[in-house]
Amino acid sequence: MFKKSLTLAVAASTLVIAAPALAQEVKIGFLADVTGPIAGFAPGMVDAGNLAIANVNDQGGILDGQTLTSVLADSACDGGAAGPAADRLVNAENVTAIFGGYCSGATIAGANGSAIPGNVVMISPASTAPAVAELDDNDLVFRDVVPDSIQGVKAAELLLAQGVTEVGMTYVNNDYGSGLAGAFEEAFVAGGGTVLANVAHEDGKADYRPEIGQIEAAGATTLVIYGYENAGGGAILNQAVEAGSFDLFMGGDGMAGEALLASRNAADLEGMILTQAAPAEGPAFDALSALTEAAGQDVNGTYVTNSYDAVFLLALAIEKNGSAEREGLSAALREIANAPGETILPGEWAKAKELIAAGTDINYEGASGAIEFDDVGDVAGAINYFVVEGGAVVNKGLIE
Repeated sequence: MFKKSLTLAVAASTLVIAAPALAQEVKIGFLADVTGPIAGFAPGMVDAGNLAIANVNDQGGILDGQTLTSVLADSACDGGAAGPAADRLVNAENVTAIFGGYCSGATIAGANGSAIPGNVVMISPASTAPAVAELDDNDLVFRDVVPDSIQGVKAAELLLAQGVTEVGMTYVNNDYGSGLAGAFEEAFVAGGGTVLANVAHEDGKADYRPEIGQIEAAGATTLVIYGYENAGGGAILNQAVEAGSFDLFMGGDGMAGEALLASRNAADLEGMILTQAAPAEGPAFDALSALTEAAGQDVNGTYVTNSYDAVFLLALAIEKNGSAEREGLSAALREIANAPGETILPGEWAKAKELIAAGTDINYEGASGAIEFDDVGDVAGAINYFVVEGGAVVNKGLIE
């Protein structure tokens, strides 16, 4: 029995909404956090998923020439909203597979409530919480994003290597925040560091001075924030800067993105460190970069590469499975994602379709990195770090 548990962003102006079920359509559900704390990431992610669908349809369609379509359901980065949203996709829209969720808690709720009982494969591009890997999911829940068990460890190693041995922490009180904070704290302490305070916070508050004061009172001059930039994490950052409480800030992927400096004085954040999964370098990334540029999209947007890869993988798996039925799809997904096989790059749908028809094994090479699903549906990967320098967020490359 495969075990996995989950934790885990869009004015979907370009979203293709599926019409009532027609024989010539194959549906992929988009369980997307269009509203909620990571809504700022969602437009780029949804657009990337729909770009993958457009690439399929522009090169002959799926299976016997059917049109691949997307059906959007807002999971709002909330388990309470994700449950009904996933139920609609699985039981009313009768989707073949699901792209999403984004937030870990939404992914877990959607999986447990509808996807797993309905035998529907899910690929999350953003649910990084360790709990995702613990779901009892019958090999149905996958993710093509590096889990927090890697990001947290690498972030801790980076601070220690820079001579930071004491930190205060705050994390959003959900699967994502607690999982990432736990991985960081364990690695930081194991490496000789001290966590002076580790305080949970709830999104949606106006005043975070009590949490900030508790951490500051413990003597911390470095604050690690594992939350969301346009929710509690961003508010804590703003209020801490206003109070002059800390000398250095660090944030995870939930704090990354263009919005970080959009409404803040960059000089106040000089030296702030951010960590995020690193995209691949080489032919796969270059191929997607060309596709996104032609479509007016930004390949460097948060989780854009992961989102394109997830939807293209699902399309390849459906083609490999030979039908729009749900049965057998997870096995087909592993076949097209994992080596060996002839390499397929982003956008190479016609090539893949021809090889599959000929009975030739294929191996999709993701723009987000190597996609080799392990026993729990996870992928390995590397972590980049970024530093706010001179008014910009500068990519410093891999954390070695």
